Amino acid sequence: MASTHRAPIEEHPDLVELRARHERAAATPRAQMIEALALITGLYLAASPWIAGFNGFTTLAVNNLIVGIAYMLLLGGLGTSYERTHSMAWAAAAIGIWTCVAPWVVAGDVAHTRSITSNLITGVIATLLALAAASAARDRTDNPRATRPGAREGRIMPGDRDR
Repeated sequence: MASTHRAPIEEHPDLVELRARHERAAATPRAQMIEALALITGLYLAASPWIAGFNGFTTLAVNNLIVGIAYMLLLGGLGTSYERTHSMAWAAAAIGIWTCVAPWVVAGDVAHTRSITSNLITGVIATLLALAAASAARDRTDNPRATRPGAREGRIMPGDRDR
């Protein structure tokens, strides 16, 4: 009986290339800026009841604290383990949307000008940053046509018919 030796899945060429692609995407200034802004946004969201002055609304204050910490955890690891966290950006987008509707949904009479304004602005920013983080997963440098002159205009270059 012949035995075959199979390499571990971690050494599969496709997986190695995928990890290299994510490392390149995470090392871009755009990804680093998104991560930094997301951390600041999550920190503000967690502290917003005390900064904007609606900490008397206990349910919304606790909600913002928990949601802000969750948002920072979801997008905070973007630079160090991008291949694992870029897909979590969709969950962070859901947190941003939740932040927008929270003043009207959480228990109690918490929908006042300060809480609504703070949550709407923070929620929109959080959602946009999460969507930007999710779109950063599409690394255009992997497309060989995108790196050549004329590729953006859609012109056919010599050698394209061979691909």
